[in-house]
Amino acid sequence: MNNAPKIWEYPTLQKLVERLRDDLNSVNYVLLFAYNGTGKTRLSMEFKEDGKRGGSSDTLYFNAYTEDLFFWDNDLENDTDRYLRLNAASKFFSGFKELALEEKIFFFLERYADFDFKINYEDWLISFSRGEEENIKISRGEENIFIWCIFLAICTLVIEGHESYSWVKYIYIDDPISSLDDNNAIAVATDLINTLKKPENATKCIISSHHGLFFNVLWNEFKRSRKNYKTYFFYHSTQKQKYTLRKSEETPFFHHVAMLSELQNAVESNKIYTHHFNVLRSIMEKTAVFFGYKDFSSCIHGLDDEVLYARALNLLSHGQYSIYAPLEMMDDNKELFKNIFTAFLSRYQFEIPQLTKELDNTPSIEE
Repeated sequence: MNNAPKIWEYPTLQKLVERLRDDLNSVNYVLLFAYNGTGKTRLSMEFKEDGKRGGSSDTLYFNAYTEDLFFWDNDLENDTDRYLRLNAASKFFSGFKELALEEKIFFFLERYADFDFKINYEDWLISFSRGEEENIKISRGEENIFIWCIFLAICTLVIEGHESYSWVKYIYIDDPISSLDDNNAIAVATDLINTLKKPENATKCIISSHHGLFFNVLWNEFKRSRKNYKTYFFYHSTQKQKYTLRKSEETPFFHHVAMLSELQNAVESNKIYTHHFNVLRSIMEKTAVFFGYKDFSSCIHGLDDEVLYARALNLLSHGQYSIYAPLEMMDDNKELFKNIFTAFLSRYQFEIPQLTKELDNTPSIEE
């Protein structure tokens, strides 16, 4: 019996959107895990655009473009009255003026922030205060969480069936808050779950993320509550120029295991790039935290070349190496990387799925 996970390939994002919309005919939720740069945001926009082809929108979405609906008026002349302006033309705000969302927004916001806000519905702007300070400009991180809380408030209106959002059939959420720390990842995932699982919710939802902990909190909650859902690893094969879904059934998709799979493929192909040292150190740091070690060097303590390995990881993982403009290592650094990687795996025997290798060797499936 073949127990290999099911894999599907699609030549375009449009074909993949057709698959996801078909899935949502039979399930209420679809979870997608994918690396940054795979095309998650493009997929969410293609899904949204597909919903417009019938003549009217059917998707309320949250992604990197949602932030563009808000922009600052910094009062450059006087530097006193600073406001966050809203793009009133967007359907995103279709129920704002009639439904007065302050209470619903603050219900979520008070868990994350210590500032207050007021919405001017006539001029479509928001002012912020903190204590006795008025018209302050909040930080970029605070702005991001504020926009996310607005989105959750709107989702609440959708779920409650308010007429202003009766056009919403699907909710599509892509990486709700970028660069989440672990505490906020759990908090954001919990707030999202509590919002979506209300018994009156009839809206279908897709959630995509590159954040392993955020994804796994959602996965475990959906499984625990026996929600009707599907989960996939979303991958873009640059070799085949295909978009791929790999089914994830009995276990959630762990980010650090996927990273190890990428590193193993790099070692086996001898295509080892400078940013791979950053990735390996990140994995060691997560392993150290899991076992309660002081720092990542404890993961290689006791090895014959532990001093050399620790020095190399400290030195070579501090460069600003980009995965979008990769530089291949010199041969001596490749050998050093292989030795460290092999030594680490000999001590911590992860069962590493051959994710990208299987995907690149998978025959195309015609839908």
